[in-house]
Amino acid sequence: ISKGEGGADWLEGQCPFWKKNGYCQFGIMCRLGEDHINMSTGQNLCRTIDESGNETIGLPKPVVQSAEASSFSEAAEKPKPGTVLKHQMDIKNVLSKETTNLLRKNKYPFVCKRHYEIKKGSKDNKGQAAPPVVTSTTPALPAKERKLIDFRDKVYVAPLTTVGNLPFRRIMKHYGADITCGEMALCEQLLKGQPSEWALLKRHPSEDCFGVQIAAGHADQFTRLAEVLANEESIEVDFLDMNLGCPLDLVCNKGAGACLMLREKKLRASLEGMLKVLNCPVTVKMRTGWKDKEPIAHHLQRNIQKWNIDGVGAFMLHGRSRLQRYSRSANWDYITEVGCSQSSEFNNIPLIGNGDIFSYSDYEEKILKNVEKCGEDGGVNNLIPCAMLGRGALIKPWLPTEIKERRDWDISATERLDMLKDFTKFGLEQWGSDQQGVNRTRRFLLEWLSFLHRYVPVGMLEVVPQQM
Repeated sequence: ISKGEGGADWLEGQCPFWKKNGYCQFGIMCRLGEDHINMSTGQNLCRTIDESGNETIGLPKPVVQSAEASSFSEAAEKPKPGTVLKHQMDIKNVLSKETTNLLRKNKYPFVCKRHYEIKKGSKDNKGQAAPPVVTSTTPALPAKERKLIDFRDKVYVAPLTTVGNLPFRRIMKHYGADITCGEMALCEQLLKGQPSEWALLKRHPSEDCFGVQIAAGHADQFTRLAEVLANEESIEVDFLDMNLGCPLDLVCNKGAGACLMLREKKLRASLEGMLKVLNCPVTVKMRTGWKDKEPIAHHLQRNIQKWNIDGVGAFMLHGRSRLQRYSRSANWDYITEVGCSQSSEFNNIPLIGNGDIFSYSDYEEKILKNVEKCGEDGGVNNLIPCAMLGRGALIKPWLPTEIKERRDWDISATERLDMLKDFTKFGLEQWGSDQQGVNRTRRFLLEWLSFLHRYVPVGMLEVVPQQM
């Protein structure tokens, strides 16, 4: 991919695994393997540094020379499928192989029963005293103090399905994002041990404050996943975000996403089950309601507040309904109304508004002024100054810098190209430098470019800032 007409010359000789670790496990399959492949023998080389700092390039340890022949053969300690390789050691939240096998074989020792098991048990015991049903449990790990997240005056990159992947979040951290969150993951697939779904929970070391977003239609699914997260030592999350806003039919038809806003009993059972197990806060991401003219977020927020469940960290309200999806403008007047609608009789829960933040001017007009307005009316001020970015971050990844420095950044074409180069390198590190990894990196790069191409340079605009 670095040779020939139209080749990426800037990638030549830059295999990310060779450069970082001195060894590339993809060997001759690596598309950038000129530096670590012996072209005469086709052997994969390894770079080592001794105690004196001398660099040596030779054969890796798993490859030994036979005493009877000059040919090389692999040693018995060849890594088995599923083994965490050296280049993956930096990535956090990798589910252990043992837990994956237990989930796949449906043998994980859950305490919370499935909803159909509870119903079946109640039918079998008709006329008898019903035994107590355990719906949740404390984690097997020692209980820790729950640390709430302070979202105030932070830039938070919202969960973005498909495009909010780990390489993109690394770009956002480079431009000043404070809080990041993984892509929406479905509980049903996570509880089956699906590797592609667990990959959505992976975390890079640069993500110092990181959350995961999950969607499900039943309380037992939420609670069971919370058990896995609490018991798995390799999983580190700062908060868990419940998805009550996904408008996709595939998700809503299962009772999850925006549909869960209409099922308050299941929502309450889900919150109670998870927060009895988890030692991190749970946030609730929702929309204004199902229909445009029938908003219900203010009622739902007040009901959750009345349930008085300890550990609800924040509400996150997208100013559009489920049927509206992403069309028309977000309703910030309603978001402000919801911010002032909580009861003073119960503990206040912070509210974060979301929708159409595309510049510092938008942040100032739609968030900062509404925060002040909410306080002037004499009500409880629960809308907090937090810049929650969605599509704006995809079109302008440098938006966190603009918000923090309070300016419109006329970023140069060279800087934007360097950003794409960084994404490509991060993508090859994440998905591999073989043909499959290159194809996957290209696919997600094109997904991102479908948003990024909408940016118009500041110098070409008649009116600043650009509108979404």
